[in-house]
Amino acid sequence: MQQKTIYLIRHGETDFNRRGVVQGSGVDSDLNTMGRAQAMAFFQAYQHVGFDKIYISGLKRTFQTVEPFIDLGIPFEKLTGLNEISWGVMEGKVPGNIDNEYYRNLIEAWASGNTAVPTDGGESPDQVAARQKTAIDVILSHPGETTVLVAMHGRAMRILLCWLTKQPLSAMDNFEHSNLCLYKLCYDYDSQTFTIELANDTAHLLTLAMA
Repeated sequence: MQQKTIYLIRHGETDFNRRGVVQGSGVDSDLNTMGRAQAMAFFQAYQHVGFDKIYISGLKRTFQTVEPFIDLGIPFEKLTGLNEISWGVMEGKVPGNIDNEYYRNLIEAWASGNTAVPTDGGESPDQVAARQKTAIDVILSHPGETTVLVAMHGRAMRILLCWLTKQPLSAMDNFEHSNLCLYKLCYDYDSQTFTIELANDTAHLLTLAMA
């Protein structure tokens, strides 16, 4: 039975996260001091795993999140299919009252099954899933990489977890996430199925809370 273990993480905190500014794929922000501390806490907890490969999105906040592992010499590959959803005209803005209504209507449309509805000037969940499938195909095409680390983004992660577990994209908000959370997945090549072994795990960040 051939399997692949995937450590799927969301990037560490950015100042945009802290301020509630919409990032999406169009804002290429850096990790802030907390985000870098989160990245180091994750590294200290999981540096023993021995990852065969690291996959990141095309945005530098994912590179910075796994940089301590890359510094060990672990090979990495950038896959833009792992990028965050494009929020279109809303990127770089702090949602106000009118914008909140826009978001509420959009999320309700998606939750009711209308996942082909795009953001204004951006992408739909269906479009995100399509490009993610290309990226996941690349990751799965290397069965010799038995343990990999994948760094990506919140909304994109929710979309990804839906279709990996054969759930409709309308269920995406059932998957909780926080900065530098971990979802540990196991892929079975024979049955071609993914199993979630850990969900939204942040135990590695407890050291920051105690600091």
